[in-house]
Amino acid sequence: MTLTGFLPVTDVTACCNPIAREAISAGNATNLAKSLRALADPARIRLISMVAAHEDAEACVCDLTEPLGLGQPTVSHHLKILVDAGFLSRTKRGTWAYYRLIPGSLDSVARLLVTV
Repeated sequence: MTLTGFLPVTDVTACCNPIAREAISAGNATNLAKSLRALADPARIRLISMVAAHEDAEACVCDLTEPLGLGQPTVSHHLKILVDAGFLSRTKRGTWAYYRLIPGSLDSVARLLVTV
């Protein structure tokens, strides 16, 4: 199953109100669950944290592989999922790709879960 039909996550608030305020429809629940799969991996959560905490809030794959303890192809795969989901942006400089957290991308997901 692919996530691309339900991404980016930054648009997920357009589908529904916070789930604690009213019952979410079956279709919206399915779409939201598929979108949240991009975050449902410990390595991806760590990558978001590492990129956001990195100097200038931007990191290269080469900065992330050793601290994460995974190989470059695996880290690149996880980063691609996070980019496709709308959590990270990617810029290419020469042979290196740099990643940055998209402002507000995590906020939009959090808003769906609040009860206030």
